Amino acid sequence: MSHNTIGHLFRVTTFGESHGPALGCIVDGCPPGIVLSESDIQADLDRRRPGTSRFVTQRREPDQVRILSGVFGDERMTEARTTGTPIALLIENLDQKSKDYSDIREKFRPGHADFTYWSKYGLRDYRGGGRASARETAARVAAGAVARKVLNHLYGRVDVRAALIQMGTKSIARAGWDWAETARNPFFCPDPATVPIWSAYLDGVRKSGSSCGGIIEVVAEGIPAGLGAPVYAKLDAEIAAALMGINAVKGVEIGAGFAAAASSGEDNADELRQGAQGPHFLSNHAGGILGGISTGQPIVARLAVKPTSSILTSRRTIDVNGADTEIATKGRHDPCVAIRAVPVAEAMLAIVLADQALRHRGQCG
Repeated sequence: MSHNTIGHLFRVTTFGESHGPALGCIVDGCPPGIVLSESDIQADLDRRRPGTSRFVTQRREPDQVRILSGVFGDERMTEARTTGTPIALLIENLDQKSKDYSDIREKFRPGHADFTYWSKYGLRDYRGGGRASARETAARVAAGAVARKVLNHLYGRVDVRAALIQMGTKSIARAGWDWAETARNPFFCPDPATVPIWSAYLDGVRKSGSSCGGIIEVVAEGIPAGLGAPVYAKLDAEIAAALMGINAVKGVEIGAGFAAAASSGEDNADELRQGAQGPHFLSNHAGGILGGISTGQPIVARLAVKPTSSILTSRRTIDVNGADTEIATKGRHDPCVAIRAVPVAEAMLAIVLADQALRHRGQCG
């Protein structure tokens, strides 16, 4: 299978399947001399890890990362540092239950990649979706942790953070946002008043055997003006592609996004003034990107995640022989996959920004 790599100078190649022995990634292009340890990566993986609450899949995976190459330190050094060579990261699968999928080996699950995977390759790993499983995103989160280190190495403190701002039909009021709150609840929700509402809502969804979708907002602060290019390497285009590449994502918008279509030219234009620290924008409808190039403002994107397709309710489908049949998906699944997609969104944004930062440095110094 081709197309397992993202990036130009900061390149990430992931490997592995949901029910294989392990998954991981190769990160190439990381500059040398950056302090990097397994604990730096583990912190992000723990946020994506399954089995952390009743609201996510109960698959019990420690997601313990191992650095196999690309980092060196000895008794003369207080901290291990990147060497500039490929960084290999490995995460073992320890809690596969492949028998849960034996009933569907000949059937295509509606909403999943089963039919399209079969159509393209002529075979498929039916155990949890194989390569098409959201389990693969653990490797992306590991690579994203390295990307964050690169951004902080280049620009000082860069903050990439995301939050779930809508679950199913339940959205939150922006006035109540507290980014620190996202670390205190199982939903990565920035509004503490919404947490009990979502808890009751998702309990109902989960107990009915159904699922729901959600909307995630992801923001990067500390990125200077100048990243991107005006034509084929537009920063917003590459961000959109990376976020759309996350499992179950069906829509991405930058800044005001689709709402910009209903605004006027006067309202949508981000006016400028000269401030004490340089040019100052009076608004950020553009989401920190103009003409494909970063403005120095916060980069803001939102992504729509569809409901988890694995549900207990019987659905109509066909089997590999083309016969009509029905299917109900058993096993352990997220009732709202958007929850664990929050750290994945952060990782993908960080990966794109790290790659663009190195490309900008290569061209412009």
